[in-house]
Amino acid sequence: MKKIIFISIIFSAICLLKAEAQSPVVAPSQKSPILLTGGTIHTGTGEVIENGLVAFSGGKITFTGKASDFNGDRNGEVIDVSGKQVYPGLIYPSTSLGLIEISGVEVTVDNRETGDLNPNVRSIVAYNTDSHVIPVVRSNGILIAQIVPSGTLLPGTSTIVQLDAWNWKDAIYKADDGLLLGWPRKAQAAGRRGGYTMPQMPGREGENAYDRNVEQLEKIFSDAVAYADVSKPEDTNLRLEAMKGLFDGTKTLFVTAPEPKGIIAAIMFAKKFGVKRIVLTGADESAWEVKDFLKENNIPVILSHVHALPKFEHSDIRLPFKLAAMFSKEGILVGLTYSNQAYGYNLPFVAGQTVPYGLTKEEALQTVTLNNAKILGIDNVTGSLEAGKDANIVVSTGDILDMMTNNIEYAFINGRNISLDNKHKQLYRRFQEKYKQAKAE
Repeated sequence: MKKIIFISIIFSAICLLKAEAQSPVVAPSQKSPILLTGGTIHTGTGEVIENGLVAFSGGKITFTGKASDFNGDRNGEVIDVSGKQVYPGLIYPSTSLGLIEISGVEVTVDNRETGDLNPNVRSIVAYNTDSHVIPVVRSNGILIAQIVPSGTLLPGTSTIVQLDAWNWKDAIYKADDGLLLGWPRKAQAAGRRGGYTMPQMPGREGENAYDRNVEQLEKIFSDAVAYADVSKPEDTNLRLEAMKGLFDGTKTLFVTAPEPKGIIAAIMFAKKFGVKRIVLTGADESAWEVKDFLKENNIPVILSHVHALPKFEHSDIRLPFKLAAMFSKEGILVGLTYSNQAYGYNLPFVAGQTVPYGLTKEEALQTVTLNNAKILGIDNVTGSLEAGKDANIVVSTGDILDMMTNNIEYAFINGRNISLDNKHKQLYRRFQEKYKQAKAE
């Protein structure tokens, strides 16, 4: 059966090639300085500069400010972006982009391994740079993504990539940046998207399963701490080797937990074993219920359900839109993602949806730029338009957070002027030509 499906996919791919639905060519390295002049610059730090100028050379930003204040070399390529908006490239965390092409076709899905404890599984080796989804996502200004595996307890290791590369090795922006921890449920899911009811009696199967899962996590984390204390182990244990970075701060533990008590339990568990960096992903109103605990422990949150119904039937119908501002006002660092990678191009519009519900436009922009960069530990190199950082820049003719006006005209990754063509645009051009011909006849 798999063989038949595989052959069908190959045949479909050939048909698509004839339809010119091909991935754009990867952009070459930046050869000469580039100056974007005359536009409105949104730095990602909250500052907005009218009639600004961004200069970059060798893939690095060398100047950001008023065009009138620039005293550098103007002999490079000058691009007039007057009347346009200049932004940092958007950052898309916690996604299976490049791991899943068509969710209903098994051979194009490679985001999960068998078993519950797979910290050594590296998502990056399955990342497909030729995915047709990537150019679509990129066309809305998303230039950086964190690729994560799926699973249960410890599904594997994430990697941060830039979205214009020939292969997965070239795509790496920050390798093996974190581990995923899915804290087990103590209750069974019921009701609207996450209302929970306790397991039915007799048997207490849910509670017993929870205890067994926690025991598994206790065992592997205890072993990992002991393994990390040995400078040169006689025998390399790949699972424990992958976890060493949690205890010296070189890796982040990205925690997903379904209930308020589970969130507290998961974070206390991680702290007990000396995990240095912890982030709560998939945060929703359950996380809001323990906001004081999150603030006290300095735990950033990544919201993934802004375009969704509230979690409970009694909740404020607009609560998913309000949570970003609510967390931000509590002093909790908040970033945004999009729960369905197939529609990840909606990330800027998710951020825009928070503006009528408490965030300013620049604060909303930060939730998908600098805040996400801080959460992922890459804010020293990207996330804002500041001198010395990588030239990850997008230019839009309108507001990047507004679905009606978002129109990316230029995009640069490490200073490389990347293609904004994608399968959607190719098919649009194809059928536009068809109807032109039909009209002429």
